[in-house]
Amino acid sequence: MMEALEMVWQKVVALMTYDSSSPLIFSSGLFLFLFVGFLLLYRLLQRTTTARILYVVAFSLYFYYKSSGLYFLLLIVAATYDYMIGFSLYHTHNRTMRRLLVAMSVALNLGMLGYFKYTNFLIDISNQLFGEGFLQFQNIFLPVGISFFVFQSMSYTIDIYRRELRPLTSWLDYLFYLSYFPALLAGPIVRAKVFIPQIRRRPEVTREMLGGAVFLMLTGLFKKAVISDYIALNFVDRIFDEPLLYSGFECLMGLYGYALQIYCDFSGYSDMAIGLALMMGFHFPKNFDAPYQSATITEFWRRWHISLSSWLRDYLYISLGGNRKGKRRTYLNLLLTMLLGGLWHGAALRFVLWGALHGVALAVHKMWLEAVPWAKKDGTSMNPLSRLFGVVLTFHIVCLGWLVFRADSMQTAALLLHQIFTNFDTSLIPQIVEGYAFSMGLIALGYLLHFIPTRVDGWMRGLVSRAPMGVQVAMLVVVIWCVMQIKSADIQPFIYFQF
Repeated sequence: MMEALEMVWQKVVALMTYDSSSPLIFSSGLFLFLFVGFLLLYRLLQRTTTARILYVVAFSLYFYYKSSGLYFLLLIVAATYDYMIGFSLYHTHNRTMRRLLVAMSVALNLGMLGYFKYTNFLIDISNQLFGEGFLQFQNIFLPVGISFFVFQSMSYTIDIYRRELRPLTSWLDYLFYLSYFPALLAGPIVRAKVFIPQIRRRPEVTREMLGGAVFLMLTGLFKKAVISDYIALNFVDRIFDEPLLYSGFECLMGLYGYALQIYCDFSGYSDMAIGLALMMGFHFPKNFDAPYQSATITEFWRRWHISLSSWLRDYLYISLGGNRKGKRRTYLNLLLTMLLGGLWHGAALRFVLWGALHGVALAVHKMWLEAVPWAKKDGTSMNPLSRLFGVVLTFHIVCLGWLVFRADSMQTAALLLHQIFTNFDTSLIPQIVEGYAFSMGLIALGYLLHFIPTRVDGWMRGLVSRAPMGVQVAMLVVVIWCVMQIKSADIQPFIYFQF
């Protein structure tokens, strides 16, 4: 009896203790178990608004603690100062003071983000300029999700400054908005004006919403835990670790595999986040819309990580002047926006180059539209042949960006390109496909599902949504079983947790 109690106690302690080697993520069995328990009590608290808000905030902070340890306190601090600044902004009419307050909010948020993400980057640059040992590197842990909740918090104060939003009158409500666990670690970046009206509204989950949530959970789990994790561990990582050991075809497939991996990983997270929120009666905007079906780079950025691209457009590109100050300034604004978007992903040259590539591509596309009067501004309105060419070209521009984004160094990227262009032996293709049969099959399946027409995707979603509850549960069980069959021994964090 004592041994049983001791085991139970150890389990409880483990649940309440942060373990950096085992963060709590959506695709883990522990989270799914905890969420079922959370949802049962959540349903009972639907009619009691304040108790429900307190309960969700407590679970969100616990979820963040299990992902980043004591850095959950940072989230509380950020929620406190931006709540106070937002309230002051709304009730201050002096223009200079309002500018000072919004600048204070931006400075505090970017200062916090800069310390955790860019301190060692700046130290490295200083040491290169003034000699090794000029400054000592710091042992800084990057809190998971800091880039996402900082951008959400900034959008809140900027919208109040622009008189597009009224501030919340309750600090608890703002903490709810900033810490809401489905979107906390890797987005979507949910705007305050979209989310805040839902906080105190009594949550209603219709049969259709629940079915849609189940579909999103199914697709998200499959994309992340089946496709992304498997091809990463068993194929993609090996290619990028030692490109010289592989043929040109293997390197090319490794690059195509990474393009699919990062899409399935990140869109899988977004699907699960949107699905979890939907089960609780909250609506999140769509974050991915089959981006590799894009026929232009501009269309790609309307489909990829929509919440970030729209944030950069509304709060950075437009603030820089957008397209209102002439052609040259427009091109410069596009380049600066994407350069800063690249830096947002991390303090490394590869992210800067990735942002520069996309900035130049966007500027060139805009130049093309201005130089060729008959060019279609909307990629979806192209004729079929032009669109096919555009999709292939855009996909390979994006893949070139992913190569720089993924490679540990520019040398690795150069070696991989060298293998593709100088060591491409077509006679080896059947042997390679046979040797990596399951990985190649998953890559093919992933792209096949990605290029399914929208109407077919909608039909599949409707089919799952209208299925009886027992069938939906059976589908979830099958997907979880598939995850358990092919998962590695270690939990594979989502790629965007590092950003």
